[in-house]
Order: sequence, then C-alpha cells, then structure tokens
Amino acid sequence: MEADAPNPDAPGAHATTSTEAGEVDPLDIHYMRMAIEEAKRAPALGEVPVGAIVVHRGTVVARAHNRRSVDHDPTAHAELIAMRDAARALGDWRLEECTVYVTLEPCPMCAGTMVQARIERCVYGCGDPKAGYLGSLEDLSSDARLNHRFSVTAGVLAEECSTLLRDFFRGIRARKKAERKARQLADSSNEP
Repeated sequence: MEADAPNPDAPGAHATTSTEAGEVDPLDIHYMRMAIEEAKRAPALGEVPVGAIVVHRGTVVARAHNRRSVDHDPTAHAELIAMRDAARALGDWRLEECTVYVTLEPCPMCAGTMVQARIERCVYGCGDPKAGYLGSLEDLSSDARLNHRFSVTAGVLAEECSTLLRDFFRGIRARKKAERKARQLADSSNEP
C-alpha cells in the first residue's frame, strides 16, 4: 500500500465533487492522473487503455489496467482487477470505505461488482455511451432495487481519458488500413 496524497479526512478535503459546475476536487484529479498513468501501460500489451485504482482512507491499495487479451479473460477489466486486488490487500471483500477511480465509465459487469463490493464511491473520466452503467445507459449506483448504492463523480479529466482511447483506436484503424493496402498490393503483384 502506498500513501499517495494529502489526508482525505482533512476538513474540506472532499468539499466539491461536481464536475458539471466545473469544480473538481483536487484529490480526484490527483487519483485520476494515477489511473491515467496506469491506463497508458495497457497499449504496450495490445490492450484498450483503461486504468483503475482503488483508494482506501487516502491510501492507494490497488491499481490495474485492462488485461482481457493478455489473460484471455473477458472479465479482466481494469476496475475488476483493481477491486479484486484491493479486497486481497484489505482482507475483506467489502470495499465499504473505498473509492474506485477509473478512466472509462464502468460497464454493467464492473458497475454490478461495485454494488456487490459495496464501494463508497466511483470516480470516472470519460463516459461510455455504448456500455456505461453509471449514467450513460443505466445507473446501477442509485438503483433502489439493489441492496447498495454509492456516489458517482463523472467527467474528471474526461478529455485526457477520451484522448487516450481515441488515439488507441485511431492507431488500430490506421494499422488495419495499412495491412489491407499491403495485402492488396501483394495480391495485385501476384496476378499474371
């Protein structure tokens, strides 16, 4: 475990969490930058650049990035790996005093795990209009039918998080285009 920030229990440490008003808690920025750095490790493995960290009482207890391709595991999303590691580090599956920071809005599986783990809060960078379950498509964090609810802060360093993803997928498309072109050239040179 690492001490990575000022005391989160200090008066006013979490006074503002609304990104809609343009005001963001400095601790949220600090921890989201750590999640972004973790996300930057993923592309070297051919993974989508999503990073997550789990903070318990002001201490980072886990960090992870996507590993689905590397681990051949459809559940190896950054936030799931980080929550598993946090539970091991804390010796409890209940992550009641934990905040999960993740660069991309969690999918249904990850948001559901947050409910089951009883996290206190999730802070995410950019929204996910195709799979986001903390506000974009649905909001599991405040669903009264479930046995746990938690707070969410959305949009922290959203542009930086979005740029990581956009650049990654732009690179994949460019590589695929170059590969198609190379195949076409090879095919045309093999014709009689």
